[in-house]
Formats: sequence, C-alpha cells, structure tokens
Amino acid sequence: MADFSTIARPYAKAVFELARDSGKFDAWSNRLEYWSALVAHPDMASRLEAPGFTNQDRASMLEKMDDQMDDESRSFIRLLAENNRIGVMGDIRANFEMLRAEEEGEIEASVTTAFELSDAQRENIVAALGKRLNRKVRLVETVDNTLIGGAIIRAGDLVIDGSLQGRVNNMANAVSN
Repeated sequence: MADFSTIARPYAKAVFELARDSGKFDAWSNRLEYWSALVAHPDMASRLEAPGFTNQDRASMLEKMDDQMDDESRSFIRLLAENNRIGVMGDIRANFEMLRAEEEGEIEASVTTAFELSDAQRENIVAALGKRLNRKVRLVETVDNTLIGGAIIRAGDLVIDGSLQGRVNNMANAVSN
C-alpha cells in the first residue's frame, strides 16, 4: 500500500488549487489545521473507526463538529469520507502547506539550538537564510540542551550543523579515521 503522503497528495493539490483560485489560503489552512487536530484526537479517532459507521456517518460527525462549514468544506469532507481518506487529514494538511509555501515563495526552516534565540539572532538567521535561498523564511525553533551550544538549521535539503555537539562528533570521526 502507498504511504499516507502519497495518498494525501491529490487531495492536497485539489484543495490548494481551490484555495489559490479563490484567494482563500488562510481559510483553508485554518480548516485543515482544525480538521487534522480533530481527527487525530484519540476520542474522535476511535469514533470515526467504530464498526457500523457508514462513510456518510463519518462525514456527518465531522460536519457537526465544525460550525464554520461551508459548501466547499462539506463537499471536501464528504469526498474524503466516501474514499475512506479522513484518516490522512494530517498528511493532506502537510502537503497543502508545502504547496502553499512554494506558491508564496516561502520556506520553513527549523532551527535547533542549545538555548533560546534572542530576537537579534532570530532576525540574523532569517535574513541570512532568506538571502542564501532567495525565499521568504519562516522559522520554527526548538531548544535541545544536549547540543551544548551552537545551532542546527534545516531548510528543505539544506542542513547546517553548527552545534558544538556536531563539531565534537566531526572531530571524533576525523580522529578515528
């Protein structure tokens, strides 16, 4: 069986095109975020997987949980239910966000540091990456005190390991060879 990302891709592309054509990227991002959290919640997941539930029952349950449901959203949820794809909502959202970021010339960069970044450090990283990648950078920060110091930056295929832990590992590898 194909992985969930592959299954989710055509649905994400369809929603992306709908959002792009209607100029409603934010609305669809919010919807997909809400639905992803909803179907991932253990109580909801067990209800959606309950034996005896029809696809229509599953769609109705989600429709009732969203008071912002419009006709496009309702059609999308029903399509997912008919094709037994409600469970890949998180992957649909992830694919949608990648397509959106690409369309908007944006890239998400994750920065893992030993300590929380200052505003100046954050701005410098965003500016340097933006210049290097020629894209708008959205930073996602994580603190990992096992790095000792420095940072690891990941943006698309680019990985920059400037952590002290990474340098120690590199020296250990060089000495052992």
